[in-house]
Amino acid sequence: MTYERSLEEVITERAFAGLLQARSQAFFRLTTSLLAHESGSWGKKHYYQLLLEAEELESFLDDYGARYNRSFGVLRELVASARWFALAGHSLSHLASRFDSYGVLSVCSESEAADVAASVEQVRAFTRRSASNLLAEIRKEALKLGLEITQEMFPEASFAAGTVRQQLPRNVGEHEPTEEHQKIAEVASKFLAACSMLDDLRIRRIKNALERKAYLARLCSEEQARVYEATVHNLQSTYDTYIKNTVLEGRDERLPKLRGLTSASLHLLECATFLTHFVERHEGSGRGHAQKRLVAVVEPREVQEAILNTFLYWADFFLRRGRSIAEELLPAYTNVQELCIDLSDDVKLHARPAALIVGIVGHYGTPVELDVGGNRCNAASILEVLVTVGTYADERRYVFRGDVRPLGDIKLLFEHGLGEHGLESLPAQLAYLKGRN
Repeated sequence: MTYERSLEEVITERAFAGLLQARSQAFFRLTTSLLAHESGSWGKKHYYQLLLEAEELESFLDDYGARYNRSFGVLRELVASARWFALAGHSLSHLASRFDSYGVLSVCSESEAADVAASVEQVRAFTRRSASNLLAEIRKEALKLGLEITQEMFPEASFAAGTVRQQLPRNVGEHEPTEEHQKIAEVASKFLAACSMLDDLRIRRIKNALERKAYLARLCSEEQARVYEATVHNLQSTYDTYIKNTVLEGRDERLPKLRGLTSASLHLLECATFLTHFVERHEGSGRGHAQKRLVAVVEPREVQEAILNTFLYWADFFLRRGRSIAEELLPAYTNVQELCIDLSDDVKLHARPAALIVGIVGHYGTPVELDVGGNRCNAASILEVLVTVGTYADERRYVFRGDVRPLGDIKLLFEHGLGEHGLESLPAQLAYLKGRN
């Protein structure tokens, strides 16, 4: 009788240690080199190489289920933690090298510029110190597991130079702009939305550790941190896709300044996400011995202080300093008009046509206000539109205020029966609505 071979087989810890010994040599050569560097001498290339080596070693450990193994679980947690500090260190090193090109210090007073520089250098030192402590602890754990650690250095010439991350434009659901003015108005609108998002957090520096911990638990979980980061990332992506290196950017000095403030905020929000992940998934994971080791190596209060008092604080600061620029750009690149629609008695704005109006506003990305009987709402929000229309159902006049481009499409939508006879009946200019339903 023949038996099919199992897709998953158990490997002995001794056999796995042999595989790990061979696979981890590049990582340990790198740790030897990094730990030998003088204090504060890690740059982007060092963090980037650490990120690459830690990511590869972590993936190898995960492939063999080390996370769930009593012997190798701690090593896996330490390597994963080092990777997150490598990400934060790389972003911070990049930000520190770009202060001048981003132009962010030009919006600061002399004392504010000194404060932000000191804050970033302080948290860079903490990040470097924490990463070093983690590497030393990884080596200690490896020796405990019986691995041999090479004393060879990682060749300086082998450090990866790939510090530029390239991604395709984040333009799913977006259309090709008919003119650059439209995208500038959209970027300004998105910038103001990002400002409002962080405004709602009421970010402030908190020195008391318990109060700071409670604030972050309420307003900066990993899930929330990723939303803050993604919002600003999408803003920067829109700018780089449609505005960067254009003639208009060259003519209007406010545009690169807005982009610089966006980028500075983005790097800080990335760091907040990285360390929030570390706190939730590793240091605060509750995985017994591994958690105790991490807490002993990286002080939780220092991590939380970096997240709030540096990353979130200065990200909010840079966005707030760009608010006035965005507020100037929005009317300068939009042609604000008013559209009055008088509904016949047989027309009701229920959920489906309301969603089409919201789709038009979202398509152009600039603010549109709906006024029903003196009661105003954001026409980009389906909830606000339905509540306002439903509350004032007897009102027959709708007034839309905003850029002429979305208003023109809204007028077309009403002229063609709000799509009630099927989206196929709408004119070609509104064809983009079909992809939204």
